[in-house]
Amino acid sequence: MGNVPLWVLVAALIILLILSSFFSGSETGLISLNRYRLRHLARAGHRGALLAEHLLKRPDRVIGIVLLGSTLANAFATAIATLIALRIGGSSTVLVATILIALLLLIFGDLAPKTLAALHPEKLAFPAAFALTPLLRVFYPIVWVVNLLANGVLRLFGVLVNSPTIHSMSQEELRSVVMEAGGLVPKRHQRMLLNILDLESITVEDIMVPRNEISGIDISADWDEIMAQLRTSQHTRLPVYEDSIDDVLGFVHAREFLHLVMHQEPTREKLREILRAAYFVPEGTPLQRQILNFQAAKRRIGLVVDEYGDIQGLVTLEDILEEIVGEFTSDPAAQQKDLYKEADGSYLVNGNANVRALNRTMNWHLPTTGPKTLNGLILEYLETIPQPGTSLKLAGYPLEIVQTSGSAVKTVRIQPAVTEPAEDKK
Repeated sequence: MGNVPLWVLVAALIILLILSSFFSGSETGLISLNRYRLRHLARAGHRGALLAEHLLKRPDRVIGIVLLGSTLANAFATAIATLIALRIGGSSTVLVATILIALLLLIFGDLAPKTLAALHPEKLAFPAAFALTPLLRVFYPIVWVVNLLANGVLRLFGVLVNSPTIHSMSQEELRSVVMEAGGLVPKRHQRMLLNILDLESITVEDIMVPRNEISGIDISADWDEIMAQLRTSQHTRLPVYEDSIDDVLGFVHAREFLHLVMHQEPTREKLREILRAAYFVPEGTPLQRQILNFQAAKRRIGLVVDEYGDIQGLVTLEDILEEIVGEFTSDPAAQQKDLYKEADGSYLVNGNANVRALNRTMNWHLPTTGPKTLNGLILEYLETIPQPGTSLKLAGYPLEIVQTSGSAVKTVRIQPAVTEPAEDKK
């Protein structure tokens, strides 16, 4: 090496520093890649992503070729730096050269490229994949031997390198991804995606029309009353029962009843003939499952029943869709029939109002983990039937009991002055 010109040694040292930087950045870049975006780009035909995805199927081999290259580059760089020091200042400068090359390798060969790769993994990993793929083929025998020894050590600790690694997201992790999407996803679409994730934790009981509020037709009632109800009903489908909702006969569709009126003289018997069989939904069914059940059964409405077969309420496909996209009207007063705005900014709310519906339409934060109605929420909180004029603070919202019956709260005044939910205080 004594005949090698000094400038050649300096040039070789620079090249080795660049190689060390390349291998260090490549390792961090490949490991830092977002696996879901990588999979998307690979499916889209991105050449660099395809090569990177193939390399990461066996991360032990990638790390092997990267560390092999990095180790050789660092070793040769240290040796050449020592030769340069001997050539320039003799043995007295070797220690200084060793310290300098260690700093250069730390900064330019390790810290800087790894930081850059961590911040912009795709910019380094995809080009590096084009170089690492042929290098791995050339040095595969050496990498194979080194990996064999390293994997043998890992097996002693119960780690199986060849076992497939499944990268999957939990529901909460997926929720975090959606929330952190920022400007990439419009706010409205972001809320819809989050609502879809919530369908698994919401059951039909949370959104159903309670039994005592079901609008139906008693076929044993006076015929003129039945005809008037059918002509003026705002619902497309109505349950038809005899004496009690528990003895439901089926559902009548407004379109089929209109066809009957236009072509025949309507009677009780003909009304029975056009009824569609009732569809029953077990209470506790998650909305995610129920929307699929509606699709499979080609139904849009069902009666919620408990374990004894007693009807508890009514749920529709529209109710589930509103949990995803929100109410189909923009005016909160029109959205929530149990809600009336007062001149002072407070709201008079029906005690039977559904808590989830109130939260959704008014952007409130009333508790939803317990009772489903506002009346139930207040009774659980106070543990007694309150008198009119009673005031309380529930989840940060001042409430005043306006009207009660013998066993329930009928009307409540809510002051939505608090924008953030606070601790409950009695």
